[in-house]
Amino acid sequence: MSTNANHVKMLILGSGPAGLSAALYAARAELAPVLLTGSQLGGQAALTYTIENYPGFPEGVGGAQLGELFQKQAEHFGTRVEFDTANKVDLSARPFKVETDAGEYEADTLVVTTGADPVHLNVPGEDTLLGRGVSYCATCDGAFFKDKKVVVVGGGDSALEETLFLTRYATSIAIIHRRDELRAGAILQKRAKDHPKISFIWNTVVTEILGTGKVESVRLKNTQTGEQSIFETDGIFIFIGHTPNTQLFAGQLKMDARGYIEADMQMQTSVPGVFAAGEAADPHFRQVVTSAGMGAAAAIQATRFLEAESG
Repeated sequence: MSTNANHVKMLILGSGPAGLSAALYAARAELAPVLLTGSQLGGQAALTYTIENYPGFPEGVGGAQLGELFQKQAEHFGTRVEFDTANKVDLSARPFKVETDAGEYEADTLVVTTGADPVHLNVPGEDTLLGRGVSYCATCDGAFFKDKKVVVVGGGDSALEETLFLTRYATSIAIIHRRDELRAGAILQKRAKDHPKISFIWNTVVTEILGTGKVESVRLKNTQTGEQSIFETDGIFIFIGHTPNTQLFAGQLKMDARGYIEADMQMQTSVPGVFAAGEAADPHFRQVVTSAGMGAAAAIQATRFLEAESG
């Protein structure tokens, strides 16, 4: 990298709730943070039509609107938001070096909030009906399906946890699984199989999501016989995993087997001065409020890290 890179005290990668919360706290600590938005301003939360479980909004708030409010607050206190994406990092020495689509940065501290994306089925109708009956988060969207029929795709712990959550709202939930047995833990399996609202469609995959303006049915295919059928439903929840957006840090930050960055209670990663927050480091909760809290914690700890060096 050239020596004329922008030098900043704190560089934040990602503009979801974690990144913008980190930016707010860093700005209030007068660190003049720079935040690179990445490809999706507001992160995954911005794609959610209405967020009803973020404190302070009793009537709910649009995901994109909440992201804009986060951004305005962070900028109000001195955050510089750049519509740019990091494409290469060097964490071998400080200041850390970050190459972006538009330029270069050197950063005394780095906060990684690059998020995670749900794994998609990649079938027709999935993208066009997103937010109109296609969902990847029962906690976010379950309440919209009160007294309605839904299907869940998946067979792991998260799929069953989300299915059990959906029983609060939906009248019936059919779990569609490509095999004839679940991967989920025994306790979760028992709860699901014992629940009167939950049924199972085994050895089956979804090949298409159908509907005009909203989900109306799904096309199913039996993996053993090849037989196809149409199953009517008001919504489809897809829980076949998440992929953290952490490929940029492979070989430089310690990660778990799934690619989530490992961070301690202070959001510190395996490299001193690099902090991680939000879904890039959280395979468990994946909520706006928890990501925001992690981002705040990361910025507080990064501030203390810098103070300890200068003090």
